[in-house]
Amino acid sequence: MQKSFLSDIASWRERDGVKGIPSVCSAHPAVIEASMLHAKRRGVHLLIEATCNQVNQDGGYTGMTPADFQAFVIGIARKTDFDLDKLILGGDHLGPNPWKNLPAEEAMAKACTMIEAYAKAGFTKLHLDTSMGCAGEPVALPDATTAERAARLAAVAEKALEGSDGIKPVYIVGTEVPIPGGAMEELDVLEITKPEAARETIAIHRKAFEAAGASDAFHRVVGAVVQPGVEFGNGNVIAFAPERAAKLSATLSDLPGLVFEAHSTDYQTQEALRCLVLDGFAILKVGPGLTFALREAYYGLDRIAEFLFPGKRKETLIATIERVLTAEPKNWEKYYHGSDFERHIQRHFSYSDRIRYYWPHADIDAAVKEMFALLHETDIPETLISQYLQGSYAAVRDGTVRPQAKYLALAAVDHVLEDYFEACRA
Repeated sequence: MQKSFLSDIASWRERDGVKGIPSVCSAHPAVIEASMLHAKRRGVHLLIEATCNQVNQDGGYTGMTPADFQAFVIGIARKTDFDLDKLILGGDHLGPNPWKNLPAEEAMAKACTMIEAYAKAGFTKLHLDTSMGCAGEPVALPDATTAERAARLAAVAEKALEGSDGIKPVYIVGTEVPIPGGAMEELDVLEITKPEAARETIAIHRKAFEAAGASDAFHRVVGAVVQPGVEFGNGNVIAFAPERAAKLSATLSDLPGLVFEAHSTDYQTQEALRCLVLDGFAILKVGPGLTFALREAYYGLDRIAEFLFPGKRKETLIATIERVLTAEPKNWEKYYHGSDFERHIQRHFSYSDRIRYYWPHADIDAAVKEMFALLHETDIPETLISQYLQGSYAAVRDGTVRPQAKYLALAAVDHVLEDYFEACRA
């Protein structure tokens, strides 16, 4: 089998050029399209990841299996003429989380089926996350249990690829992050992973992989998820402070061949992202920050459509989203708190951006399509772009972005991607 592009990521710090890689964690076609166009323009690899809740053998909240997601992404790659040799698919938080209401053995059996499907579908970066307790278990499990279950999943993935001549997957271990889907409360201070905990995570996983007969897979563990002190809540962002994570970063000198993977880096500044990469946090996960930017663009376009074509729609996109989210609150109600007014604000403008779960909804999808059909090939006046899409105003003025709805939406996502790809050049 071939080696993964990420197999030597730990050595990137010592060479010129790219020193890290953004991980685009989204199933939104516009986000993926913008990411491909950006990576294509730079001539670099692109890492796109799906989570266990988003994509699994039962369909996840997107309705896609791993094979479906792979075909979906490749379809966008063909549309954008993106080089498939530069595309890396990853699976995030792969473990029993979608089925944690079941007894552990049942949940793990489903997790094994899921990771087998991910491996067979060509996902070559697999984050093993078995830290959550299942029915009758404590919320957080002992490290030894977590490692044992992670090794079991790795062994399943390896077996699924026996006889294949494709790319051997690389693995990420460690789980010191919020649950898939994001933090459930407003955040103030984060506890940074202790250096000894990072070392212990690797040591325990090494033993567990050996016991599971998956030593070869452990040789392809390229990173560990740790908490460097970055996160966001519904209305606040905790910025990276390099001095607080200095001891954790120094731990990498004791962990040859490994980097750290930083989750929830959304909304960090480009300089903070650059510092993360230089300090060894070479994989920068971003998801809600991209769909947040896309939602901003859609809301701006919605206002523009209503101004230019008043009364042409029965309902604006914003009104449709409010109607659907209030009628079907299951994807946001556990995460948003406070008065009805405060929850109303959070439904639309939370950093957690739980609207991302609803874009595939039939009513919302139809409202988006109606808005774009209304604005189809309309050259939007610069003054309206200044009013409602300020982030793209300068690019429209200098001619790098066309003043039409599709290009303005992609430009909003591209603006965020620029910080990540530029930071990874370090």
